[in-house]
Amino acid sequence: MYLIWDGAKDLAGNVLHLRTRFVTNKRLDGQVVVITGANTGIGRETALQLTSLGAKVIMGCRDLNRAGSAADYIKANNKNAVLSVIQLDLSSLESVREFAKKVSETESRIDILINNAGIAGIPEQRTTDGFEMHFGTNHLGHFLLTLLLLPLLRSAPKARVVSVSSSFYLVGKIHFDNINLSDGAYTNWKAYNQSKLANVLFSRELAKRLGANSTISTYSLHPGVIKTDIGRNYRPYVVKGVYNMIGRLLFLTPRMGAQTSLYCALEDSIENKSGFYYQDCKRFELSPIAMDDTVAERLWDLSVDLVNLEEHLNLPSS
Repeated sequence: MYLIWDGAKDLAGNVLHLRTRFVTNKRLDGQVVVITGANTGIGRETALQLTSLGAKVIMGCRDLNRAGSAADYIKANNKNAVLSVIQLDLSSLESVREFAKKVSETESRIDILINNAGIAGIPEQRTTDGFEMHFGTNHLGHFLLTLLLLPLLRSAPKARVVSVSSSFYLVGKIHFDNINLSDGAYTNWKAYNQSKLANVLFSRELAKRLGANSTISTYSLHPGVIKTDIGRNYRPYVVKGVYNMIGRLLFLTPRMGAQTSLYCALEDSIENKSGFYYQDCKRFELSPIAMDDTVAERLWDLSVDLVNLEEHLNLPSS
């Protein structure tokens, strides 16, 4: 019921143009930002805005052709943009490790990591490593990437990890007894919701394990209901013309959808408020399932095992 009410308010805010636009005078000259899935949608718009503030942006993208087009778009809108494109397939742990290695070879620090990439609504599939595709891509790929890049994040004076989740975490459940939703348990919504809850739990648990005195702050967020490519797998259920009309009326543009990502990456007032969840550039209270420390710790330990994380990269529970 809460999800329905939350979604109704979300759409009403879109229609009535009540969404918050984040404004800052901050400069990011000399800072390094890594954004996954920066080739389209809110990832591309986030990259554009951060380059406009002077940051060097590393775009981690699976499709290099689309990434190249996105880089051209950003440079057309900001001729001074400093960009780097490195291939990153979050559904392959080998690709995640290779990406982190390449970034580590060229950069001495990372100031902002935005775990933006995501998939939704696909038919049942497995990642290269055999995991359910939503869980493997949306959660495990970003889990491993963040921990591999942690040394570079620690090298920055202050760093932030921003994870793009969804309000659908509210109806998510971590299916520990069947994490890959095998043997007929799979539905695309169940898989997506599980992965988005995992994003929130990971962000909270990361903040907890880093500790109150860490120079790294973590945030998760719901970007809003946005007309982007992530919804392409749901379009067969809706007549194309109707979908486009609904999209124009009810959905945010990618630029407006990027505002909460920018807020979490840049807002000074939340610098030391780590582990919280944001929506429309405001902090929102999490549901009980997302506040369950036992579930968060269990998910962390499971993720460590599934990605075969090196012992020295793991963070002990506080």
